[in-house]
Amino acid sequence: MPEKAPDIRCDIPSGINHILDGDVMAGARLIRRIEAGDPAAARILGQLHPHAGNAFIIGITGPPGAGKSTLISALITVFRKKDLTVGVVAVDPSSHKTGGAILGDRVRMQAHAGDPGVFIRSMAARGAGGGLARATRDTCLVLDAMGYDIIIVEPVGSGQADIDIGTMVHSLCLVAIPGTGDGIQSVKAGVLEAADLFVVNKNDLPGAQTEKLTLENLGAMRSSAPNDWQPLVVSTCARTGEGVDRLADLFLDHRQFMKENRVLEKKQTAQARDYFTTLVRQMVMDRIDPWIDRQVGAFLDTAAQQAEVAADPYRAARELADRLTRSLGEPGSVDREGE
Repeated sequence: MPEKAPDIRCDIPSGINHILDGDVMAGARLIRRIEAGDPAAARILGQLHPHAGNAFIIGITGPPGAGKSTLISALITVFRKKDLTVGVVAVDPSSHKTGGAILGDRVRMQAHAGDPGVFIRSMAARGAGGGLARATRDTCLVLDAMGYDIIIVEPVGSGQADIDIGTMVHSLCLVAIPGTGDGIQSVKAGVLEAADLFVVNKNDLPGAQTEKLTLENLGAMRSSAPNDWQPLVVSTCARTGEGVDRLADLFLDHRQFMKENRVLEKKQTAQARDYFTTLVRQMVMDRIDPWIDRQVGAFLDTAAQQAEVAADPYRAARELADRLTRSLGEPGSVDREGE
């Protein structure tokens, strides 16, 4: 885990001092600004960044109805007994019409509402790929800078759709439930390779042991080097708390394993590079999209060009793309298969 940056609070705005001191209201205000797309929030995040990198970030994914929120609530209880502070970022589905969300995860975790060592934030996915809101990663940075020891991220969707979460968490857990087939269906290529722990939740339902054996067999089939972390399967009943202590311990064991083998450091470096690439791509697209719209509008100004698009929109699009990207130094690099 990287060392925390020297304290430079005297050189930054007092509002950031409050966040570094763990002020919940200051953190919540900044997260709201992040979700709203406030450009000033990015500058604040830049000042917070040197103070982040100390939290252990856990991802909990799985099919709807697997009991992820109840499991997270139970995990919070166990981590708090270990005197670890916990931040939760729960991404809820968005309405296609309004962009809003029910944000029900915060309601389901109300048992921890009065705990000063717990911060729960629900946010709308707003159509972000992989079930992750664009603001999720930045929210984790804020919680990290606020000093939370553990950050739990619960994305939208199930299994295969949530592989993207692996690009921002240190330990990924896939939750399955017995008797529905969802567990097996969700453990396909990407998720099977990305998950560090598997959980069969609601183990009081018929078929729980069969589901556990299936996941253990699938996990054993995963190719790995001799010293790699071997994914384990835990049987839990989040409603009663059965097995949750073991799951929390395994998360902490995984963190220790990664630290001792320098896996965590390498993972953080790779994730930082990935996010930097994402930031650059987003910033470039934010600037270039309006320009592209103008170029397309100008291209469609004439009847001849409209007829060309109507006859073969793929060829017309490739020709316009070639024209617009020629200054990049690789004219004609657009795939022309089928021409």
